[in-house]
Amino acid sequence: MTAAKLPDRVGLGVVGLGRAFTLMLPALRADPRFSLVAAADPRPDALAHFASEFGGRTYPNAAALAADPAVAAVYIATPHQCHAADAIAAANAGRHVLVEKPMALSLHEAASMVAAARRAGVQLIVGPSHSFDAPIRLARDLIVSGRYGSLRMLQLSTYTDFLYRPRRPEELDTARGGGAVFNQAAHQVDIARLLGGGHVLTLRAHAAAWDRARPTEGAYSALLGFAGGAFASLTYSGYGHYDTDALCGWIGEDGRRKDPAQHGAARRRLAEAGMQGEADLRAARGYGTAAAAEAPPDAHPHFGLVIAGCEAADLVPTPLGVEIHGDTIRDFIPARPAWPPRREVLDALFDAVVFGRPPVQTGEWGLATLEACLAILQSAREAREVTLHHQVPA
Repeated sequence: MTAAKLPDRVGLGVVGLGRAFTLMLPALRADPRFSLVAAADPRPDALAHFASEFGGRTYPNAAALAADPAVAAVYIATPHQCHAADAIAAANAGRHVLVEKPMALSLHEAASMVAAARRAGVQLIVGPSHSFDAPIRLARDLIVSGRYGSLRMLQLSTYTDFLYRPRRPEELDTARGGGAVFNQAAHQVDIARLLGGGHVLTLRAHAAAWDRARPTEGAYSALLGFAGGAFASLTYSGYGHYDTDALCGWIGEDGRRKDPAQHGAARRRLAEAGMQGEADLRAARGYGTAAAAEAPPDAHPHFGLVIAGCEAADLVPTPLGVEIHGDTIRDFIPARPAWPPRREVLDALFDAVVFGRPPVQTGEWGLATLEACLAILQSAREAREVTLHHQVPA
């Protein structure tokens, strides 16, 4: 019997040509395993640009795109409130799915996505999140190796100008998936769960919204207790004051170098633009605009300070690798080269589609991360500890 021939390239359809897609695009352009064959977006100019650059077909929505026989997998990069319907439409058409974080706005939506993928026998991957970053994966490998004893404690601290980057109205409305918890906690929780083994037992949190002009959570702090006894402290502020990129050699979250003299630039741009101008600034970051063209990264993406406290060493992922602070020595283990960016995400997608090998960040994993994010909001609202029930191990 002759073995089935593996595909030379995976036909990828993209639903949503906004900012998330522009961040993935350098990796997709650089990876010969994928071919961008179709796109769906409400903006005719973005679709025309896609057709011109890639020769792909264009569609009005996810269901129409997923019916294209050239599409083997669908990348869902639409606004948060659209993720569930778009992913389910793709799965129902028999297409593998990569969906941006957060995977959905409720556990019911997330469970429906997982169920649709199971019924169709397709892979559902939630990402990219910073749990895919090469230095985080390297730190996870070091923890699992047991070389430095058991993991006991995690500290994750991130300070950014998140709340003052150009936003659509729903991005400032928690009920519609806006705010720091839905947008940013998904990264921190994913990192903590990957390093901590995945299974969170309890969570206690506080969250705050202290800018009336942008009335959604801009900051939170949470304490997670893991099965096995480790615990994690997560702190995030998006109010644009301190910047934890200062602790990372002024490498920004996207892996590109920053100019610290630009402190406060996000707030200044908003003040100058006004309400209508903010919408224009947001639109200018999408695919097909001059603002979306960016230089190659200088290092790996990151999400602020991460310290994994093991019995014999503290492990500190950086944009370049992992620092080892041991009992009597310090060491550094470099990560792979930073180009192409987000290679780990595309590795996961290719392995899932072609070889049927799911990554850690499956739909079930994404649901567990979403549960923890929702627990941050619930714990802050009800001033109590929350027990989690839908967790899965790494």
